[in-house]
Amino acid sequence: MTSLTRIRTCFFLCCFLSSVVLPVTSQTVVQASPIHSAGSQVITASLQEEEYASFRAENPEWTFNHLAVDYRNGNVYLGAVNRIYKLSPDLEVQVSHETGPDEDNRKCYPPRIVQPCSEPLTLTNNVNKMLLMDYRENRLLACGSLYQGICKLLRLDDLFKLGEPFHKKEHYLSGVNESGSVFGVIVSYSNASPDMLFVATAVDGKPEYFPTISSRKLARNSEEDGMFAYVFHDEFVASMIKIPSDTFTVIPDFDIYYIYGFASGNFVYFLTLQPEMGNGPTTGSSSAGREQVYTSKIVRLCKADTAFNSYVEVPIGCISDNVEYRLLEAAYLSKAGSILAHSLEVAPDDDVLFAVFSKGQKRRPRQASQDSALCVFSLRTINEKIKNRLQACYKGEGTLDLAWLKVKDIPCSSALLTIDDDFCGLDMNAPLGVSQMVHGKPLFSDDADKMTSVIAYVYKNHSLVFVGTKSGQVKKKDTFASKDGSGGKPSPSRLP
Repeated sequence: MTSLTRIRTCFFLCCFLSSVVLPVTSQTVVQASPIHSAGSQVITASLQEEEYASFRAENPEWTFNHLAVDYRNGNVYLGAVNRIYKLSPDLEVQVSHETGPDEDNRKCYPPRIVQPCSEPLTLTNNVNKMLLMDYRENRLLACGSLYQGICKLLRLDDLFKLGEPFHKKEHYLSGVNESGSVFGVIVSYSNASPDMLFVATAVDGKPEYFPTISSRKLARNSEEDGMFAYVFHDEFVASMIKIPSDTFTVIPDFDIYYIYGFASGNFVYFLTLQPEMGNGPTTGSSSAGREQVYTSKIVRLCKADTAFNSYVEVPIGCISDNVEYRLLEAAYLSKAGSILAHSLEVAPDDDVLFAVFSKGQKRRPRQASQDSALCVFSLRTINEKIKNRLQACYKGEGTLDLAWLKVKDIPCSSALLTIDDDFCGLDMNAPLGVSQMVHGKPLFSDDADKMTSVIAYVYKNHSLVFVGTKSGQVKKKDTFASKDGSGGKPSPSRLP
């Protein structure tokens, strides 16, 4: 038997709002998912059968927000309120780094650490908004909610602060809204070129300050002046996408919420939840008390596209037992494995995307539905849909169909060129939206205990999926039982 069958180490986030399970061997960690809950207070590691270790913050108000695991040694990094923790694989504290609280006011722009602010200052918590491992430079990127969202670069070994850029507007990455979503993807090229950071963030009504998606320079020297500068920026073009002011005229509280992000092949992808654009200013949820309708979309950009001409977004959803699931809760990228690959008609090494959706398209915080579904998407199918849309648009068919970014429909322009699988756009027919939804293959649905997180890996040709639920359960699903899309019941386990 392999070491994976002898010793299976799993990290669980144990709370009422979300759960995360991370399968690892005794030497390495497969991968970590971020924690999207604001109320997570304990992390538990399953070391062996019936053996557990756990870690709680010394202050119950310092809830956990993000988690990252070093796949080389199993060390665990936690982004919490006012603290960053480094834990051993069995969750012993090795070191912690203090990030707050401090005197601040969300209206101070630039933040008071750059120039004096006339707004009243109060002692404010620093909520971790993003936690990324930069393996190449042996450092941790930790961004918080203080001071308009500045980031620290911490050495992985001892969390020593290597740098904390905050002098330029490009240094404010995440906004101050504690509940606003932020997701980052680090892209590496050759050894001769520095890495890049693709970062996506909810702008919290401040599009003039924050692009919703941008690509930034990750300088090797953590104190270098150009850290987090846009990869390209001139008077007319930059490596960013901003939400236009016209969009807020239609929906005053419009924002894009980023649920997940990853890189695959020549592209970077973000999974989003965003309000649907309507025909008038009464569409927004803040107008006349109407509920806003949301759509889940996957956004794709070329890694090497400095002008963001390759921006395409595609609506995604799932139908199980004639019920529509359209509100994205969580997602995770994995390989298909030979058994699931046969069902999806892809190669075993192809990337597949597991996603959890809630029922419907309206978010009701006080009367939230427990009905949710786990679905799987072939990334090859999504890319094929994008290629077909690009080919049609460059033949002059249809409009750009991206209402929030181009509030008025703009016709596609015809151009004689070949659109292949790696086409990265031109300064025409961009940014582009796809109107036809890509439907995932349903694996399992549950109307009693809402699924809120997901992780997966391939073991002996089987694609194993773990989902965490609102009540704090972890359920395992083997996708081999899903040849007809109906799936089988996953095996549940309640965390200690």
